[in-house]
Amino acid sequence: MTSEASDTGTARVDSWIWSVRLTKTRSQAAAACRAGHVRVNGERVKPAYAIKPGDEIRLRHAARDRVVVVSRVVKKRVGAPVAVECYVDNSPPPPPRELTVPIALRDRGAGRPTKRDRRELDRLQDRLQEQAPEWTQDRARGRAQDRAQDRARDRRSEG
Repeated sequence: MTSEASDTGTARVDSWIWSVRLTKTRSQAAAACRAGHVRVNGERVKPAYAIKPGDEIRLRHAARDRVVVVSRVVKKRVGAPVAVECYVDNSPPPPPRELTVPIALRDRGAGRPTKRDRRELDRLQDRLQEQAPEWTQDRARGRAQDRAQDRARDRRSEG
């Protein structure tokens, strides 16, 4: 084993996320930590949090939830084949392309949308949300519950 990877020891969570190629840059990983999109063993963490083998990391990045369990700690960026060996991926499968909400694109040079265009886009988005599967609504409810739990924990720690 090289000095860059080990089955023991610790590493910064932002560095590890970048090292195993879950994000493109370390600054993206650090920003995700600061925004609360990274949880280690269920707790929000700062970028400098030390992880060890066996920790479960939940990462919300690029409109996808990733759930990985650390199997090896790496401190420097490694190649893709080695990176896959550093974690066990327990992520839910991405939603099928048919179920993702299409992005409203306008022709280049078409200018700003008119009021009528905006209303049509709003109606289209409303129809798509009504047809959305239940798991998207459950995910939104889950995020709201997470925020409420975080606020309650913050109030307990302050008081």
